[in-house]
Amino acid sequence: MSELPKGWAETTLGTLGNYWNGRGFKKSEWREAGQGRQIIRIQDLTGSRDSPNFFYGEADDHHIARNGDVLVSWAATLGVFEWRGPEAVINQHIFKLDSFINRRFHRYLVEHVIDDLRQRSHGTGMVHVTRGVFDETQVLLPPLVEQERIVVVIEEQFSRLDSAEASLRRAQRNVERMRRAVLGGVGNPANAEWTDVGSVAEVQGGIQKQPKRRPVRNKFPFLRVANVGRGRLNLGEVHEVELFENEINRFRLQDGDLLVVEGNGSPDQIGRCSLWHDEIKDCVHQNHLIRVRPGPKLVPGFLNYYWNAPQTSSILSSVASSTSGLYTLSTAKIRSIPVPLIPIDEQLKIVDRVDQQLSLLDSLSTAIDHSLTRSSRLRRSILEKAFTGKLVPQDPNDEPASALLERIKAERKIETKGSRKGKKLLTTK
Repeated sequence: MSELPKGWAETTLGTLGNYWNGRGFKKSEWREAGQGRQIIRIQDLTGSRDSPNFFYGEADDHHIARNGDVLVSWAATLGVFEWRGPEAVINQHIFKLDSFINRRFHRYLVEHVIDDLRQRSHGTGMVHVTRGVFDETQVLLPPLVEQERIVVVIEEQFSRLDSAEASLRRAQRNVERMRRAVLGGVGNPANAEWTDVGSVAEVQGGIQKQPKRRPVRNKFPFLRVANVGRGRLNLGEVHEVELFENEINRFRLQDGDLLVVEGNGSPDQIGRCSLWHDEIKDCVHQNHLIRVRPGPKLVPGFLNYYWNAPQTSSILSSVASSTSGLYTLSTAKIRSIPVPLIPIDEQLKIVDRVDQQLSLLDSLSTAIDHSLTRSSRLRRSILEKAFTGKLVPQDPNDEPASALLERIKAERKIETKGSRKGKKLLTTK
């Protein structure tokens, strides 16, 4: 490490606190609603789950999180969180920070090193940080009173960033509302004659990936569901597939083809689509994508915008089957979807107008994303200054951090076995 700021000391995360791992709950111990304490899972911390589960049994104190406790998710999603809510119990893959220093300083310190921990994580499908890696992570520790000064400045600056980011996210939501409004105008054009997709377009399924189609000799680019977003193609990773005889002539995509996602676990994602502009030569698609090839009565761009309109999304959701939570569309159902027919020149005018409007909204969205990225970088810069002694000045009258570390060492020595009995730290596995 570089030269230490005045009064600071080198130490490790493991020295600065205990990290109590959550418990694994049996299904018989929890229920989806009712009395008891909420079970805190990683999804509850990241906001990716709507309905919590509840534990109705007795819990050890180190499994209980109270308002203001610092929680760290150490598997799958690595992150630092502050619990805000009533008393709850912690699930496995989360640990509670029991700090020997300023708790809020400790929280920001872990947040500062989380990227380094992520790079040193283990596993492929479900990455995790071992106890050894966490404990051995080296950090710089300022005097206790300087910790307090650092926290004040961090939270002042983060508060301003929070306010700015909240405004940017509101702007993001407004842009999305405007985007839906623009597409909504395509979903119900005036004076249109209505027919079904099968009458004005060719609808065809794709290729099922099987062991015999492992790309060896006659391999071709192969689009998957992951490559098709709503109105956007994601071609960063395109797989290959083996084709036989004249299959390329049957399945080759053409400029103007609409690629429709056949199934998805979310109703609002069913039937999402994107327009193919022959970005990759001799490309084919999997069976979970349905190809819609417009005939002479439809402009491909018009069909694409109509398909992504909110009204059409509702129609697609209503006709999709649902089995075990999976919504699916068949080629027959795609053929039955109503589509408006208006003169070709009117379709072209609509496409031109929508192109311009969406281009402006895309520019606004990009500017917002850039601003959020800059804010994130500024947060990291603030933390970097905070934990290298550059955010607040040092005071020679502060008790040095070495004295604090000596007290921590002494307190650890006098911990009796009885006081630690029944407590389980983050697993080393």
